[in-house]
Amino acid sequence: MKKISVCLATYNGQAYIKEQIESILRQLSIDDEILISDDRSTDETVSIIENIGDARISVVKNENNNGLLRNIETALVKATGFYIFLADQDDVWLSGKVKSMVAALDLYHVVVCDCSVTDENLSVIHPSFFHHQNSGSGLLKNLWRNSYIGCCMAMRREVLDKALPFPKDTPMHDWWIGLVGEVAFSTQFISESLVFHRRHGNNLSLTSHSSSFTIFRRLQWRMVLVKNLFRRLYFT
Repeated sequence: MKKISVCLATYNGQAYIKEQIESILRQLSIDDEILISDDRSTDETVSIIENIGDARISVVKNENNNGLLRNIETALVKATGFYIFLADQDDVWLSGKVKSMVAALDLYHVVVCDCSVTDENLSVIHPSFFHHQNSGSGLLKNLWRNSYIGCCMAMRREVLDKALPFPKDTPMHDWWIGLVGEVAFSTQFISESLVFHRRHGNNLSLTSHSSSFTIFRRLQWRMVLVKNLFRRLYFT
């Protein structure tokens, strides 16, 4: 099997990080890797990760607090696998996630699985993120309303090579990667729910929350994404 890299950004994630990493490790082979970029956590996040003591885990300790976009980019840059998975520090991967998504990646370049949105105790709030968000492929659909959720995404190496580096004004990494996939590659949303996506007050990602930004700001983001897609795909 081709090598898998799981990329994860952490910041003050001590409450759930051990449970998440263990749920991932159970599905990886001995040759796979988990790449973690930590954004100067002030709690025990890094110590907890290091105490797991698995050679498949590598941690980058950022000297500065870079924010979510650059934090996840740091992990992605170090990925050496053919299949690249994104993960959140708060979630739990359900059994069979890697197997199902790798099977889909044999046919498509970017794959997104469904997830069950839960509270902090993993009690299900929404059994299907796809249904809640009307998720699905399509460039115009996802430019208008993003349904790419990072914790449920995986891609082939060539997608990552095209998506990196992230343009400096990128609003969200998963949105950008999804749109690169829509324009330059093939994408697929699979209806199987393979993640418990935990929602609580300290989540790094706001994807599953209603937007609190102004209409002007949201339109500005879309104009930036179109500009950057054009530059990346036709001038690099």
